[in-house]
Amino acid sequence: MQPDTKMHEWRIEPREYARQEERRGKRHAYNNLDPARTALIVIDMVPFFAEGNPYVRGIVPNVGRIAEALRVAGGLVAWVVPAHEAPLAGATTEFYGPAVSRLYAGSGGEGPLRSRLWHALDVRPEDPVVQKTAYSAFFPGRSPLPGLMAERGVDTVVITGTLTNVCCESSARDAATSGLRVVMVADANAARRDEDHNAALHTIYRSFGDVRTTAEVVDLIARRPG
Repeated sequence: MQPDTKMHEWRIEPREYARQEERRGKRHAYNNLDPARTALIVIDMVPFFAEGNPYVRGIVPNVGRIAEALRVAGGLVAWVVPAHEAPLAGATTEFYGPAVSRLYAGSGGEGPLRSRLWHALDVRPEDPVVQKTAYSAFFPGRSPLPGLMAERGVDTVVITGTLTNVCCESSARDAATSGLRVVMVADANAARRDEDHNAALHTIYRSFGDVRTTAEVVDLIARRPG
């Protein structure tokens, strides 16, 4: 690993694994996926977050591993960037104050959507790139992503990106609420602290989706439906 990158010390507490195993008879909710109906969702991997956070830079190789495996298997890789506006609409200035509101409104950068992504990412011409006007990429009316998933027949979304506990968690919750199978990748999401990261993973695993490692997701893709 490069010296200017870091990886989270992530964990799900044993008692939570045990609770889920007792409830559904297995540790992981989703033990298979159909690559053709699966989308990797990469959230907010833009310079605003990557330049100042070594955890964001640290997950780039894992995002790339999943993307490559899913493309080869016939799945979809979709990139999401923040729109050039405040994420909480009219409430943003009141909530954050004018200075921070302006900062967040510009977090996604300007120009063509592909040009806004972090330079180290392997974004292919066939990959859709969309923008969102809220923290969640799956909240109705705030991103074209839900419509794109429906058009492609996607039933499973693999959530990666940053911040784990803000836009990624928000997107995972809304995706699950819309009926999609959600897999949050423990070592391909990044927050600012381990505590924030692990709290989000706990919430998703407890109530909204599965939590897997990059290696496990790649293995699930390789198995394909039998």
